[in-house]
Amino acid sequence: MEQTVAGRTLAPILQLQGVTRSFRQGPREIVVLQGVDVALWPGQAVALVGPSGAGKSTLLHITGLLESPTSGRVIVNGRDCATLSESERTRLRRTEIGFVYQFHQLLPEFSALENVVIPQLILGRRRKTAEARARALLTNLGLGDRIEHRPAELSGGEQQRTAICRGLANAPKLLLADEPTGNLDPHTSAHVFRELIELIRRQGVAALIATHNMELARRMDRVLQVQDGRLVEISAASAF
Repeated sequence: MEQTVAGRTLAPILQLQGVTRSFRQGPREIVVLQGVDVALWPGQAVALVGPSGAGKSTLLHITGLLESPTSGRVIVNGRDCATLSESERTRLRRTEIGFVYQFHQLLPEFSALENVVIPQLILGRRRKTAEARARALLTNLGLGDRIEHRPAELSGGEQQRTAICRGLANAPKLLLADEPTGNLDPHTSAHVFRELIELIRRQGVAALIATHNMELARRMDRVLQVQDGRLVEISAASAF
């Protein structure tokens, strides 16, 4: 499966093929996902919408290799994750996948710069190189004069922008975000979201962003809705 963009042939960064997820609850089988198929390409921001309990978080966990599907295939940057050992899956998470959460989950005792440097050091990058990338990311999101501040000294929007930089620190091909602006006021949310989308497109990352904010969903390239355990692509205009 390939896509031609501006004369270039691109392979999808993410492919989910026939993904299902079910749980046993006593004698009952609870089906959360059934037959999910989707592909995401570089530089594409895709909204994931649906009511609470529909399976959005489960889908993100499976896509991020934090949880295994009951059946089906998860292919990240051409690698079938079902064939990988646990150590290989862990390394793939570190190198190919970035995560941004609703609550920033920054390490409170470290500065903004250090929070973005640490994931790179874990991957084995030299400190000088890691600091240079962290400074560039933070500066791109308007935090150039705040890099030495700890999370408690940053506003909510600044904390979340730092978390976005941390999610992109290791130059992932795929970014997964679970309500990344859901804990911010509407004005700050719109500002942070705009910067996130610009960064996704500039860096050529494929992004799957779960949100309840339909106004933000409209601004993305595609909208996917979880309906009865399946993933349905819809147009923003007709959906909301």
